[in-house]
Amino acid sequence: MTDSAPVHGTWEPHPAARWEDGFLSGNGHHGALVFGDPDHERVIVTHHTLVRPNGRDSRPPQLAAGLPALQDRLLAGDTTAAESFTDGRPLQWVQPFHPAFQVRLRRPPGDCPDYRRDVDFATGVVRAACTGWTSRVFVSRADDVIVQQASGPGLTLDIDLDHRLPGAPAGLGVGHGAVRTPEGALLSLRARYPDSDLACTGVTLLAVTGGTTTLVPPGVHIERARSVLLLTRVRRHTGELDVVEEGRALRDLLTEYDELLDRHAALHRTAYERVTLDLGADPAERALPGSELLKRPRGAALLERLFAAGRYHLLSASGLCPPRLTGLWTGDWNTAWSGAFTNDANLNLQTASAAAAALPEVTQAHASLIHRQLPDWRDNARAVFGTRGAVAPAHTDGESGHSYHFSREYPLHLWTAGADWLLKPLVDHDETTGTRDPRTAAALAQVAMFYEDFLTRTDEDGRLVVVPSYSPENRPANAGWGTLNAAMDLSAARHALLTAAAYHPGPDADRWRALADRLPPHRINADGALAEWAWPGLEDSYDHRHLSHLYGVWPLDEITPYDTPDLAAAAHRALELRGAENDSAHGHLHHALIAARLRDGDRVAHALGQVLDGDFFHASLMSAHYPKRDVYNADAAHTLPAVLIEMLVQSTPDRLVLLPALPTAYPHGALRGVRTRFGAELDLTWTRDGATAVIRPGRTHRVELRTSSGAESLHLVAGEDHVLTLRAW
Repeated sequence: MTDSAPVHGTWEPHPAARWEDGFLSGNGHHGALVFGDPDHERVIVTHHTLVRPNGRDSRPPQLAAGLPALQDRLLAGDTTAAESFTDGRPLQWVQPFHPAFQVRLRRPPGDCPDYRRDVDFATGVVRAACTGWTSRVFVSRADDVIVQQASGPGLTLDIDLDHRLPGAPAGLGVGHGAVRTPEGALLSLRARYPDSDLACTGVTLLAVTGGTTTLVPPGVHIERARSVLLLTRVRRHTGELDVVEEGRALRDLLTEYDELLDRHAALHRTAYERVTLDLGADPAERALPGSELLKRPRGAALLERLFAAGRYHLLSASGLCPPRLTGLWTGDWNTAWSGAFTNDANLNLQTASAAAAALPEVTQAHASLIHRQLPDWRDNARAVFGTRGAVAPAHTDGESGHSYHFSREYPLHLWTAGADWLLKPLVDHDETTGTRDPRTAAALAQVAMFYEDFLTRTDEDGRLVVVPSYSPENRPANAGWGTLNAAMDLSAARHALLTAAAYHPGPDADRWRALADRLPPHRINADGALAEWAWPGLEDSYDHRHLSHLYGVWPLDEITPYDTPDLAAAAHRALELRGAENDSAHGHLHHALIAARLRDGDRVAHALGQVLDGDFFHASLMSAHYPKRDVYNADAAHTLPAVLIEMLVQSTPDRLVLLPALPTAYPHGALRGVRTRFGAELDLTWTRDGATAVIRPGRTHRVELRTSSGAESLHLVAGEDHVLTLRAW
């Protein structure tokens, strides 16, 4: 271990010319993306509610009446029957996420010696400075406002709100406002969407200390000020927003910058600092700017900083909603894949560290999205399948939870595993805290009711058949997209029924367990691999970015090297045969998560290396979807902390696994504050000679400990620290 601590922030010696390299702050509602040069600093304002109306028909397809005939055809061997099981609509994207506007601060051109910009992960403050001035920005968790301060002797600034960002529709109805106030000025910008009564309006209150303030519509000109404090909010609304009332609300918050920061940091810092990772990096490397670390992709300092940045960005993007494909940020109206919540892989991957990395704020945001949309999930079940209960959509914009994004090639409306997949993080949270959220219990009951009504068809052996069935976003080599007994569907149905039974003891539980027992087992194919479709005769398509068929390995505990070694070996073979298709970051890191569960440290290292060597990270340490920083996307940034935790510590309600898949490149380090699903906090340190784990149980429980030395039983007592010393791993 080194004498210095890991770095909890990142910095650059040069301005960010591209918005993708801008440093980020957020409170899970508002986001701020800070970039630009010293003479022209820009803060792009975002908000989770900002989705652009696109004329989509958000009703789920009314297909239930035709379901029995489709099932008959699929069971009779018609491999393409599901391709016509739609209501004829073309593929519709959900409403696209977009930025609101940019707050522009322009200074007179001049030299800017000693320029530096940085972001402090522990406070969320983005700072830029050079000789003569300093700019600081954060997004308050306490007050739900973007706080920006420019300070320095004799400041001269032009400030305005500007909607002109890449991809902004030509038909936006834009209106500006600028009025003097006792503090300085109140600026507003309204952008009404084309052909809609919806709009978004941003309001910025300026408090100017010293100098003079002159209105220069649509902004202001400030001369010889000592500091300027800006408070900004944006709202999406119908009709017109009362800008005066919004300004009054901002004025009620107005106080010193440090007081605003203290209120926010008390919430943000507490969450961020709960878990830390130290890989013993060289202190000289830790001191480097992020862009230089990215040129050393296999260095421990980079992985430490990406772990810290990933937790920071994940926390900052989670509040009203969990993170979107782009987290909470974008600088372009043409956001890839609508900047949606992509439920069939990406959302759960991004939030995978929430329970273990002690970020209940992330799980609460995830739960909030689900519970708001549960009535729409019930509509999906009725409309598509004619059942009670709930079926989740594969895509959502955060407003509608209806299944309407589907096509022949992507029959996402046939994906029945989604509700269990999306509820699994809430179950993990309950296990971690030792409580059962009644809302999670109610949602699980809805999913179990769906399976009661849906699972009515059987095979020749009397086993239930999931028909139609869909494995996102893949198809068998010899059949159509909608088919039978996808492995993910089998795992999800079994897990949902058994979990609902655990939450609801009694007659319902007995019935649900009996139904789960009638599901068929997984199939091992001729290659010795766990088949993506358990139905005989369906052939695997190995070169694909998704690994849905290994849901039983991660995040479920259905397939483990300890309880089901034969299935684990087949799952490992499936992982070996899986290609990377288009090199999506989420595919590589999903691969790493599964490899960690299967105790394959070399495969974890290889999958991590594909991302670290692939130039996936911007200077902001936010990531891209493809190599060479192609398509701004949060999958890699947010998922990477989960991979690093899983290779060091894994837990179930009754088991603790230590150092299951540690790559040899990281022979010593410390992971502190991680949470387990049996209610304990854990610190782990390791060297080449061995490891020490300090377990702080929150409840009394007996668990199985698994290490490279084998298995043993641990009796943990609430409130009593338990120290483990392990031999060389």
